[in-house]
Formats: sequence, C-alpha cells, structure tokens
Amino acid sequence: MADAAEPVADRGSLSPGTDVEVRTAFEREWARGFEVEERTDTGYRLRRSSDGALLPVVFPFDDVRRARKGSMWWF
Repeated sequence: MADAAEPVADRGSLSPGTDVEVRTAFEREWARGFEVEERTDTGYRLRRSSDGALLPVVFPFDDVRRARKGSMWWF
C-alpha cells in the first residue's frame, strides 16, 4: 500500500545511504532511524542508524519511504 505523500515514481528508487522511515508491522505506523543499505528486486535491505546493524529481512518498497524532515510528527 503506497503512502499518498510518497510519489509513485520514487518507490523503488531510493539509493544506498538514503535516510528512510519504515512502516511497522503491528500498528502500520512509520518508524524513523533507518537507512537504505541495498535495493533488491523485491524491496530494500536496511541498516539501523542507531547502532549500524543490518536488519535481517528485505522490506517491501511500499513499506519504506524517504525520511521526513521537520517536526510535523503527526503526519
């Protein structure tokens, strides 16, 4: 499910090192603090910014978006 704020043209086109947010599995809210490690055919491999850990799963394109800047946390 694509987020209305993320242009369709940008989905699947985030490059390594880009700061991103990930949709959580339980509440489907956006979580900050990740960066793109690699783009695969099915999604993104991500690295956690806080400790540099590479996450063990590939996240679907629709569950990753470019990190939001600013303090409007309610969007």
